Amino acid sequence: MTITQSKELNGRQIAFFSAFILPLFKLAEVPSLLAKFAKGDLLLPALLHFVLQTAILCALLYCASQSQERIIDRLKKRFGKWTSVFYLVYAVYFLVYALLPLLDLEKFVYAVFYDTAPTLFSFAFFFFFSAFLCVKGMKTVGRVADLSLFLFVVPFLALLFASLAEADFTNLSPLFEQPFSSSFSGFFYTLPHFSDVTLLLPLVLNLRFEKKDGVKITAGYLLGALFTLAFLAVFYGVYSTVASRQHYAFSKIAQYFPPLAVIGRVDLILVYLLCVLLFFATALPLFYSVEFTATALTKGNKLILSATVNFGAFLFVLFCNKYYDRIYSFFGNALPPLFIAFNLFPLLFLLLNLKKDKSNKEKLYAQIS
Repeated sequence: MTITQSKELNGRQIAFFSAFILPLFKLAEVPSLLAKFAKGDLLLPALLHFVLQTAILCALLYCASQSQERIIDRLKKRFGKWTSVFYLVYAVYFLVYALLPLLDLEKFVYAVFYDTAPTLFSFAFFFFFSAFLCVKGMKTVGRVADLSLFLFVVPFLALLFASLAEADFTNLSPLFEQPFSSSFSGFFYTLPHFSDVTLLLPLVLNLRFEKKDGVKITAGYLLGALFTLAFLAVFYGVYSTVASRQHYAFSKIAQYFPPLAVIGRVDLILVYLLCVLLFFATALPLFYSVEFTATALTKGNKLILSATVNFGAFLFVLFCNKYYDRIYSFFGNALPPLFIAFNLFPLLFLLLNLKKDKSNKEKLYAQIS
């Protein structure tokens, strides 16, 4: 089933996705990366990211609101078979996008889920889950988004609450203590982690816009941004100058909660609950890549595509995880312009069918009069 054939998503599901799934891409390595560059000013580059992403998202939602047709249908009407090029380009983009989350998840799983040294293929089970997800339709994303309200809010807020006792927010002051160049370097280096609009793009393309959908989705995204900023503030409040060395931040943020010294690391139960959504979020770019490729090929077999993509991703993790630091450096130093381009590209959708929509409105007004 392709994007254009699948059942449609609704605004509530995309809002939940924005609020409760997108923050998961920023709870593992992003806090330590921002602390490395901006130290106590780590909220500033994150805020710059959210301002930029919110502006682009609002423009994309405005485009969706201008017609009863979905954006994806308007693209096909305007460009016909050339739309396949758009699908294929973004399919490759999502394959590239998936690489860092896969490497991060593998290291996170080995560090948190295993007390002893894991076997070479311990992480392979993730790709069976991912391959299964990739043969499902776009409506599956909507169903997971509905469940994310319960899977995210309680464990996330509980982890934050448990961390507050040890958080010293004076570590964040004075504001602008670091030169702006440090914050900008952090902003530039973490662009691959904050490309939220590209993750929302397939969902908004498939949205038949209804009244107040724009408000719902924007509010959902801003709520997710608030969750992320709150997490970053608490994280730096707990770890201060050593924050840059604390990887897998959301698994460590509550470990100094005083009762844990008596009852044990029950905070890991909350971490495991968040991991249900984290596994889905990590597999999502692979899902998008398979979905877009199948749509571009029209007769593409999703089962074969899913097996090929996930097996290739497994081989990448298996043989390239030892080059983790080099790959991260390449993404953070060389590829941000690529991510900027793909984030800004949806702005071109504002040019879709504007004259046609105006002429249709004029005909409708003429019939009414």
